[in-house]
Amino acid sequence: MDQTLEAPQAAPPTPPQAAQSQAVSVDIYDQIYNLRGTDPAYIERLAAIVDAKMRAVSAQGNTVDSLRVAVLAALNIADELCTARQRHDQIANLAGTLQNSQHTTRSRASTLAHMLDEVLEDRKVG
Repeated sequence: MDQTLEAPQAAPPTPPQAAQSQAVSVDIYDQIYNLRGTDPAYIERLAAIVDAKMRAVSAQGNTVDSLRVAVLAALNIADELCTARQRHDQIANLAGTLQNSQHTTRSRASTLAHMLDEVLEDRKVG
């Protein structure tokens, strides 16, 4: 089966005037797909991930229906994506908490330094 699909853009995307869509043939689960995109190497990496996931799903189950294998592989990939996004969000939240903590610490240090300067000034005068 030979299909032509538009592949997702590579990250980071190139400016529209510099983007040259290129054709690349990939083999996913013994099917050839002719894809187009700006980064053939990226498309090949994506195809390899999908192919590997489909083969892993197929090896674990006893189905020969390629559509069922594709859907189960897509669910596995979606699960990996959601898990990665959750980790990213947790890291972003921790970074925000750390930034707030640093701001609070700097503010307290500045206040304490100001208070110390006042005490030292009073001792010089007195």
